[in-house]
Amino acid sequence: MFVRQTITLIIGASMSGLACAAALRRRNIEFIIIEKQHVAAAPWRNHYDRLHLHTNRRRSQLPYKAFGKKIPHYPARQQVVDYLDDYQKEFNINPVFKTEAFSVKKEGNFWITETSNGTFKSACVIMATGPYGTAKPVSFTGMETFPGRILHSRDYKTGKDFAGQHVLVVGFGNSACEIAIDLYEQGATPAMAVRSAVNVIPRDVLGIPVLELSILLSHLPPRVADAIIAPFTRWMLGDLTRLGLRKMSYGPLEEIRRDGNAPVLDIGTLRLIRNGHITVHSDIDFIKGRTVCFKDGNRQAFDAIVAGIGYHPDYAGIVETDNRRFMDLRLRADRQKYFGRDGLYFCGYRISATGQIREIASDAKRIAGHIAKKGTPFDG
Repeated sequence: MFVRQTITLIIGASMSGLACAAALRRRNIEFIIIEKQHVAAAPWRNHYDRLHLHTNRRRSQLPYKAFGKKIPHYPARQQVVDYLDDYQKEFNINPVFKTEAFSVKKEGNFWITETSNGTFKSACVIMATGPYGTAKPVSFTGMETFPGRILHSRDYKTGKDFAGQHVLVVGFGNSACEIAIDLYEQGATPAMAVRSAVNVIPRDVLGIPVLELSILLSHLPPRVADAIIAPFTRWMLGDLTRLGLRKMSYGPLEEIRRDGNAPVLDIGTLRLIRNGHITVHSDIDFIKGRTVCFKDGNRQAFDAIVAGIGYHPDYAGIVETDNRRFMDLRLRADRQKYFGRDGLYFCGYRISATGQIREIASDAKRIAGHIAKKGTPFDG
């Protein structure tokens, strides 16, 4: 069987993979990057049209390349795609496309990766597929009786498809909240079914991106940082319970630490709820025909349902390694016990209070530096 050999194999050619490839290129470290789709940055191309980064432009760039000065403070989805296309060209990154990795295991001093396009042998492997690759299945009691369209938020593209319809968005994460705004802006009548307690923070505080404040507070214990942020949040967003939402018993930074979940950065959803343009319901109890019955006893008829219920955590299960390594990924790279052990690296798997793209950029450079220092079994 033909085996391709390289110093470093990068698995995944979206934002994390491209960042790692550029960092390796800067250090003249040989690599091959594989991607199961036919294009790089496929997830960004497939997101819904209205998507914008919730982190500001200055903190959302990959190593060695800034966004153009004409790009707005919070880049739109297509602007991110264009940036990644330019990034790929500028650093001469040429992924091997339509190549899905099935297993990654250590044999002697090397990693053997079996793919749909043959076998790769490498001294190092960088997993860059991201932590959330598998959409949670959409399952509601009685959904088979619903005559309208039910789709996962992954398959949602634009509110134009639902103009004039009553649409229920299930969930209250960042995607669900922006989809609800998009539905309203495109002429639909949105409602939201909120299944659990939430943390919501403003995207900007007094004109300053909240991410910048999170970076300043990142050296404090999460509970202390949450206590500092809380008065600003209450002042800007008001009492969430008056909007039919339940507040989590701990703050947004503690939520990231405990649960690995990002809090909601409000970009206008709460204003639309206050003004009566978005109705808030409790969790779904069951569906009967067009009528959705909620656990608080309310019921309403809908034409479509968008399930913003998220994704299953997928800590690169194709890798044969100690499961403790996956728990390690909740920590910053410089605090990980297993960082780079046996030539295995992960980039883009940690939800960070200081911005995931910012962390990807930092980790990519750290990984490249670590590989350069340690040498490889191919050396000498």
